[in-house]
Amino acid sequence: MRPTRRKLLDQSPDLVRRYVRMVVHRKQSKISRALARRIIRPKLQWVERKRKKVLDSTLRTVYAEAVRVRRLGFDASACVLNLGLYFLTAERDIHAAKIDALTHPDPWKRKLAARVILLTLHELEVDKAAGHSLRQALSDGKISGPLRDSVTDALRAIRKAQSQAQHQFAYLRHSTIAHRDPDAIQQYRDIIEIDEFEVARIAVEFYAGAQKFMDVIPRLLNQLSTLEGLLGQMDARRARHARQ
Repeated sequence: MRPTRRKLLDQSPDLVRRYVRMVVHRKQSKISRALARRIIRPKLQWVERKRKKVLDSTLRTVYAEAVRVRRLGFDASACVLNLGLYFLTAERDIHAAKIDALTHPDPWKRKLAARVILLTLHELEVDKAAGHSLRQALSDGKISGPLRDSVTDALRAIRKAQSQAQHQFAYLRHSTIAHRDPDAIQQYRDIIEIDEFEVARIAVEFYAGAQKFMDVIPRLLNQLSTLEGLLGQMDARRARHARQ
């Protein structure tokens, strides 16, 4: 015979009070988070407008300079600027989704924006973009050891943020982002359980690494623009053409 379930009010007063406090706390937390998002959203949009303008301006500048030096045949300079443009483009994509991931009133849109951020981080081809071609550029341009170390540190920070996203949210990529899990029950569960704040935290770490690399670029270009750096690039280009 199945045991009869006791109703809430049939429980001990202490248990009832604990249950009521728990329900009220959950409800208050939900209301507080919704109110915080409503208050923070316009403030974030205002603050991030300036960052958006800077990012857009920097993107246009780096793109134009990368095209110019590539046309002139300075391969090392073009490689450095191309890599900077690569990280800036990813940063701009994340920036476009970040505010919605944190503050959009529609929970589904918050989760969708978080998935866009994760996809951007997951799919960065850092080793292809900053592998042999960058090492060759640093060698061709006669870049000094300390400056090479700065480049390595910046790329290490970017790889660390990407590695965190890949390991911590690998299941989301396979079930809800790059692919769609045929188990729709699991897919739905994965989507609604996404922690947008944790995604944003990893995105901030990527920003920090990307900014470290962008801070190194002017120093790299200064060395690449010296007589030694320019001659090194020209000699390396002639040697490569001679081998072809």
